[in-house]
Amino acid sequence: MRIQLIILLTFNLLCTEAQHLRVATYNLRYDTPRDSLDSWPYRVHAVAGLIGLYDLDIFGTQEGLKHQLEELKKILPGYDYIGVGRDDGAQQGEHTAVFYRKEKYKLLDHGDFWLSPVTDKPNRGWDAALPRICTWGKFSEISSAKTFYWFNVHFDHIGEVARRESALLVLEKTREIAGTNPCILTGDFNFDENHDSYKLINGSGLVHDAYDNAQFRFAPNGTFNGFDVLGDPVGRIDHIFVSSDFKVLRYGILTNTYRGHFPSDHFPVFAELIF
Repeated sequence: MRIQLIILLTFNLLCTEAQHLRVATYNLRYDTPRDSLDSWPYRVHAVAGLIGLYDLDIFGTQEGLKHQLEELKKILPGYDYIGVGRDDGAQQGEHTAVFYRKEKYKLLDHGDFWLSPVTDKPNRGWDAALPRICTWGKFSEISSAKTFYWFNVHFDHIGEVARRESALLVLEKTREIAGTNPCILTGDFNFDENHDSYKLINGSGLVHDAYDNAQFRFAPNGTFNGFDVLGDPVGRIDHIFVSSDFKVLRYGILTNTYRGHFPSDHFPVFAELIF
């Protein structure tokens, strides 16, 4: 009887641990030589090191070009990713790729749609300066068979109408694709917590900002740093929204540096969740 009790307690502990998700959203900054000593070849290993340091299970990325994503996958062989280039629906242009641990999660379904009235092919929507895209995936936790949906976006940095309409579209598509299943929405939204479009998502009843209900929070600054290590960024424009199926244990804006540089011009936003 005692042995059976020990086995049962051990099993319960393992199941509880398996239901923890360490998630993040991370704008990688696209590879351009204009960034000089902050360009991608100098910082790719710092980005990968940060992902490894926080032992991320799943994370949404923004701005990554195909070769950047492949380099990360090579340095971090335990991960795979989903997502297409926004310019051609294949490999060209920036991606909103979602990386996930292959040994922990099974990909059941995935897709992409453009943030535009025309969602099924590359194009610019409303007053957006650039084509914008959302990548989504349906995942199953292998150890528990729990399933959830992940949506990852990068909203336009210029078009005010595009940001509002993108928020409405993403909420509509999330309801359509995920239904009542658990879901997580991440991205660089290019609006902060005081913006009307932020309030539209956070007050939707579908998802809420992980920042609000975190048991432990480290977020002393904003999320866009512009590679300026002496700056004082304000406003959270990168967000993790979660459905009520998740409890938020920890939330943080990760301000790690390497040799006096930031790994990207955005800070990654981290959260530890539990079903």
